[in-house]
Amino acid sequence: MLHLQKSLQFLLNSLRVSENTFLIILAVVIGLLGGLGNYLFRKAIELVHWLVIEQGLELFNISLDYWTPQRLLVMFFPAIGALLLIPLWMFFRKDLKGGFAAFLVKVNLKGAKLPMRPLFTKGLASAITLGAGGSAGQEGPIAVIGGTIGSQFGKLFKMSGDRLKVLVACGAAAGVAATFNAPIAGVFFATEIVLLSSFELASFTSIVIASSMSTVLSRALLGDHSELIAPPYFVANFWELGLYMLLGLVIGGLAAGFIDLHVRIKDRIGAIELPFFAKLVIGGLAVGLIGVFFPQIFGNGYEFMSSVLYGHHAWYLLAALVVAKMVATSITLGSGMPGGMFAPCLFLGAVAGGTFGKIVAALIPAAGLSAGAYALVGMGAFLAAATHAPMTAIFLLFEITDSYEVIIPIMLACVIGTGIARRFKKDSLETVELTRAGIDLDAGKERNIMKSLAVGDVMSHRVETVPESMTLGEFAKFIERTHHTNFPLVDSKGELTGIISVQDFMGVVFEKDLMDLVVVKELATTEVVTVHPEEDLDTAMRKIGYRNIEQLPVVDRETHRKLYGIISRREMITAYNRALMSRTLEHDDD
Repeated sequence: MLHLQKSLQFLLNSLRVSENTFLIILAVVIGLLGGLGNYLFRKAIELVHWLVIEQGLELFNISLDYWTPQRLLVMFFPAIGALLLIPLWMFFRKDLKGGFAAFLVKVNLKGAKLPMRPLFTKGLASAITLGAGGSAGQEGPIAVIGGTIGSQFGKLFKMSGDRLKVLVACGAAAGVAATFNAPIAGVFFATEIVLLSSFELASFTSIVIASSMSTVLSRALLGDHSELIAPPYFVANFWELGLYMLLGLVIGGLAAGFIDLHVRIKDRIGAIELPFFAKLVIGGLAVGLIGVFFPQIFGNGYEFMSSVLYGHHAWYLLAALVVAKMVATSITLGSGMPGGMFAPCLFLGAVAGGTFGKIVAALIPAAGLSAGAYALVGMGAFLAAATHAPMTAIFLLFEITDSYEVIIPIMLACVIGTGIARRFKKDSLETVELTRAGIDLDAGKERNIMKSLAVGDVMSHRVETVPESMTLGEFAKFIERTHHTNFPLVDSKGELTGIISVQDFMGVVFEKDLMDLVVVKELATTEVVTVHPEEDLDTAMRKIGYRNIEQLPVVDRETHRKLYGIISRREMITAYNRALMSRTLEHDDD
């Protein structure tokens, strides 16, 4: 590998290839490999689906179109997938943990250095989940696969952190673009979700090229069609835009509810006192039990979504599937079966929009409304609201329909849906658990390190306090023996009553007559800015920055008067540097 790297570097130097040109060359290669990875991943899903579900249905003479007693055996299909996952979890637990959220953390906060092995282990595990009927999506895993390919090229050529992130984004864009035959949506997925909208023109160019090349290869291997097939879109009446705005409100509320339900179910599963592998199999059985009554929730659901877009199925079935899919997806991922959230969001939007469209069409029969059109717009709106990525959803629907008429309805529904979801839930599906763990991807590496450190672990317990009854003369002698400039004032019980600085004292230092007559409390600030031991250093640093002070008293949360210690700007910076060094060494070991 080292010899290959030196040879390639020598060749590039000989040809005098500029850095931007080299990035474009890499983008072409990553795009092609990302498209190939998508093809192989889809074939792996189809293979598992044939082995588990198709052979199972044929062996036991089960039909999903009508009820027979044998249909109860359907509940075992996802459980078989869970059993197949056990060896992977036993030997490659580190590879399977974290999901797409962990991928975002590695890209944005840990230098985008992704190991090679999860390309195969996590890809296989996700293929088993989806092929055996787990309720999840393939877009998250394929984005990770593509991103890993990009990271490997970046590490091969020793790219800097920012360039490495760009190559990871190229791979992620390639994966999503190939899945939906939608290169523009792949670009916005990479820039809006993976890179958190922080990109430069040079990186944007590379991502566009990778996404385009991936789509070209995917069309060559799989044909010029998307996973989702939608009918021609049209707006029957101008006033329908008001209905689409109402749909955006409904979808936004549903998306916020799904985020909350997803977290609650994962927490409940995590709290169950059973071995992990038992939860994995029981989770598969639970998803299978839901699938006995609603087999539409199995897998990514693209085929069923396409039928909903054509206006098929009764409104009450679609309404029931909103709840069934939410629960099945949360159980699938919460029990440890790897997969993505993209397809479930599209599914939920399609069935919710389809329900809305059918109800409105029944209420206004003379308007000639198309329920499939509302399913289509609802699909994009739910994706935008749940992921907080409206541009990705807008362009995905535009490319699926190839219709300019969809732009205004989908823009209205996506923006309104995203606004409503953000009103109730600050975080998206992928970031909600990170925020609960104290990780803010938008804040960057520095603030996240500060957020991970508690004031109580850094503060100094030795505090130089000043009795509030001390005279100015005594205070003058006191500050001669210390190097500090700020001192907490305490009463006879040792409780905080104020803070005094040397600067406060300097205004009266030449008033000799006052030295023995005035006590320091009369010069002190009684409205003290304080912190609590359980607060993080990011909060403490912002409090210091607002007032431009050097130290903060650390007090209890109940009375704000019991003094535990004091923390200074210097102590916070030292703690940050130690944590940064420790994490850098950990990443180097990885």
